[in-house]
Amino acid sequence: MKRALDGVRVLDLTHMLSGPYGSMILADLGAETIKVEPLQGEGTRKLLAKDVKNSLDGMGAYYLTLNRNKKSVAVDLKSEQGRAVFNRLVEKSDIVISNFGAGVPERLKIDYDSLSKINPRIITCTISGFGSDGPGSKRPAFDQVAQAMGGGMSITGMDENQPMRAGIPIGDLGGGMFGVMGVLAALYERERSGRGQHVDISMLDCQISMLNYMATMHFLSGENPYPIGNSHFVHVPYNTFTCSDGFIVIAVITDNFWQNLKKVVNCSAFDDEKYDTQPGRWADRDMINSTLNELLSTQSCQHWLALFEAERIPCAPVNNLGQALSDQQVLHRNMVIDLKHPNGKSSKGPGNPVKLSRTQHELFTAAPLLGEHTNEVMAELLNFSAEEIAQLRANEVIG
Repeated sequence: MKRALDGVRVLDLTHMLSGPYGSMILADLGAETIKVEPLQGEGTRKLLAKDVKNSLDGMGAYYLTLNRNKKSVAVDLKSEQGRAVFNRLVEKSDIVISNFGAGVPERLKIDYDSLSKINPRIITCTISGFGSDGPGSKRPAFDQVAQAMGGGMSITGMDENQPMRAGIPIGDLGGGMFGVMGVLAALYERERSGRGQHVDISMLDCQISMLNYMATMHFLSGENPYPIGNSHFVHVPYNTFTCSDGFIVIAVITDNFWQNLKKVVNCSAFDDEKYDTQPGRWADRDMINSTLNELLSTQSCQHWLALFEAERIPCAPVNNLGQALSDQQVLHRNMVIDLKHPNGKSSKGPGNPVKLSRTQHELFTAAPLLGEHTNEVMAELLNFSAEEIAQLRANEVIG
């Protein structure tokens, strides 16, 4: 069965998280993704590789997850012969994705201007901290740097004296996701023009984009919002509440939900008609939240969740990772999959969230060993002879 991106070939020069996450999504959707690594392997291979708890036969959780569905070819791009091999790959490929620091693609001659002379249809994508131009473009950046500069940390946490990053690396992951969007847009445009182009993704830009309506509110009001924990700046009650055995979230965003909530908790303090609309609830939000927290702490999460769900009140348990990854809805959607090791062993990891009605066919192959597919790609795709491959290996051009 065909998959959505069957026939698309990606050269993956990425490392760490933002780039590999983006190329992983493309690979999951069916693109033939060839990971072009230096002879010593890209740096992510070493992360957690010796951590007994978080590795599988010397392959750390980062690499095991992010490089499924990919092939590995080891090439020295700093050598002329290595670049010649890479350029032959470019001739037969659609996308080159990287997340090197600013200026590195140009120095290695793997930037769009260089590669488009070899293949005018090539699409290049770079994911960097601050983009390819501007006064801050050459600054190094990792996830938390992007989160901090993008404003998100200033509105996350319990109060303005303790800025907090998001628990998941949304700076890195956001860069990867927007990179995929840009690449797919360029692929679609190429169907009309016949020409490739460059996709320039800044992790900071992505963080600014995700401020969304909150940025507009800032420009309208002239005010800087501050952290309010898990509560909401409009809706009440919209918060995390304590139960006898854990925590749940309730999100009352309409007056009808409030009426349904009143039926469930049966609290006389909530009967005042001024609470029937949002302004009244907002004015007394501290009382409503504290009273509700006291009420809910008397019973278990499942007790309250069953009652709230029966009244169609938006609610959820605050799951730890083990609970989230064993949730029946998550399992039904095939969002927990086998992550294979080349030696045949496997662990579990997150699946592909993009579900397509006609070209889904989910397939997950093992993250590759370093250079595992070098000979295959050199011989079958580039038509190198066995003697030529042996000579390149002897010259330490490939591995």
